[in-house]
Amino acid sequence: MAVGDFTSGNLRKQILSIALPMSVGMFFNTMFNVADTYFAGQLGTAPLAGMSVSFSVFFIMLALSSGMGSGISALIAIAQGSKRQDEVEALTYSGIRLATQVGIGTVVFGFFLTPVLLMALGATGSALSYGTDYLRTLYFGAPFYLLNAAFGGILSSRGMTKPNRNFLVTGFFANLILDPLFIFGWFGLPEMGTAGVALATVLVQAGGTVYLAQRCHKIFKVSIRRIIMERWTLYKQREILAQGIPATLNMLTTALGIFIINYFIYRHGDDASVAGYGVAIRIEQLVLLLTLGLNTATMTLVGQNFGAKNIERIRLIYRTTMGFGVMLMALGMVFVYVLAPVLVDAFNGNPDVVASGAGYLRIEFLALIGYAILNISIAFLQAIKRPKYAIWIGMFRQLILPLVLFTLLGEVLGFGIHGIWWGIVISVWVGVLIGLTFVRFEMKQLERRLELI
Repeated sequence: MAVGDFTSGNLRKQILSIALPMSVGMFFNTMFNVADTYFAGQLGTAPLAGMSVSFSVFFIMLALSSGMGSGISALIAIAQGSKRQDEVEALTYSGIRLATQVGIGTVVFGFFLTPVLLMALGATGSALSYGTDYLRTLYFGAPFYLLNAAFGGILSSRGMTKPNRNFLVTGFFANLILDPLFIFGWFGLPEMGTAGVALATVLVQAGGTVYLAQRCHKIFKVSIRRIIMERWTLYKQREILAQGIPATLNMLTTALGIFIINYFIYRHGDDASVAGYGVAIRIEQLVLLLTLGLNTATMTLVGQNFGAKNIERIRLIYRTTMGFGVMLMALGMVFVYVLAPVLVDAFNGNPDVVASGAGYLRIEFLALIGYAILNISIAFLQAIKRPKYAIWIGMFRQLILPLVLFTLLGEVLGFGIHGIWWGIVISVWVGVLIGLTFVRFEMKQLERRLELI
């Protein structure tokens, strides 16, 4: 079996070899954002508020890069599994070129529309000024974000997640040095405030682009001339967009869903309720990091075996990654339920915040296994070139169902803020049932579809 070929061999070892480095990398990526928030908090309330309100606008760039990476990864994995080296090369070069083009366009979008979008979100005065400085600087790094996603997708399609892990771990420690250097103007540099937070991030991303590009060149002999000159890139770019845009839109429904949750929390609670929810979802995300690597493993392994038309191995991959996910989140459920007050108190010692956050976690812990099942199922559907299901699941689970459930449970039935927490849990599990239905349907169609490839 060739290096990076997962159409045979020990499946459990292959899953772990892909999933573990990715999960470690994502942990350090999350801590990167925690460090940014910590240093921005040293500047005062207005700068921190400016950065906080900026997150939704910044999320657009994150969604674009995530969709781009997953689209490239899934398509190259399929081509790799079918042994079509010309297709692998075409997608590789097209993906890099598309990432560069979208990145440059995003710079223009971010520079001119940032103040408008922040005002639409309610930012005014100094918070608007700080937020604009932060986002305009950050959006200059858009080409690096997009290229890193493309290079990461190219590498992970062959199961090579260690380079991305190395970049994220190194980037975290570099950011710990660069943040205070630019924010507070150490060693004679000008004090840049929130723009310094963004500049540190841009430089880390730029360093990551250089490192990941070198790794891709070393493994795949990527040629800059071919990226610029090849004529087939436009067709392949459309193919990548068709695969990646649904993933992007699915992420954007998550951002809209957070708006809906915050709106209903304020209807039934206060600032302590919102703060408790904010702390609790950070804890929840840290626990879910244990399974994020399984999404990458599912996409890579299923994609390659879809290309190789290996139906039985596809079924085995799905069952095995699902088993890992359920097992990890079962342990996570116990951890979260037992330690909920202690975990929230570690972030914020206000008794009202602790009570609110712990109350959320001791209901929401029931959704942890659901998140794992749903995310692995969506990765599976992307890997068999059925990415549009993610949009419908996201819209129904994040937007339509919460509006109905929060109103019914929180207001009509009078459960108040606990009705919102239960509404989130129910939404997740309804999404799981829908996702499993789509997977079951597509599993039955696999043999017919593979005959047509």
